[in-house]
Amino acid sequence: MAGLAMVALVLAGWRKNARATARTPRGEPILRRRWEPVPIAETTTSLYKRPGPLCRLWAAVASSAIAVLIGSVLAVVIAFGTAFIISTLTDLLKQ
Repeated sequence: MAGLAMVALVLAGWRKNARATARTPRGEPILRRRWEPVPIAETTTSLYKRPGPLCRLWAAVASSAIAVLIGSVLAVVIAFGTAFIISTLTDLLKQ
C-alpha cells in the first residue's frame, strides 16, 4: 500500500506546475494583438411595473400552501422517526 502511494505521488508530481512558465525580459517587446475597443449597445428598457393585487394574493396563497405541505411532511417524518426510536429503545430495555 505504501508503495502504491509513493508511485501515485511520483506520477502526480511528474507534470509541470502552473507557475513554471518562462518570464519575458523587460527589454524585449511582447507580441500581442492590436487593441480594439468592444462596441457596447445601449438600449432603453421599460420601467419596473409592480405586480397586481391578484398576483400578490396568489403568491401569498401558494407560498402558504407550500409551507403547510412541507411542515406536515416534516411532522410525519419526525413523528415516525421518534416512534421508531422509542419502540426500539423500550424493546432493548425489556431484554
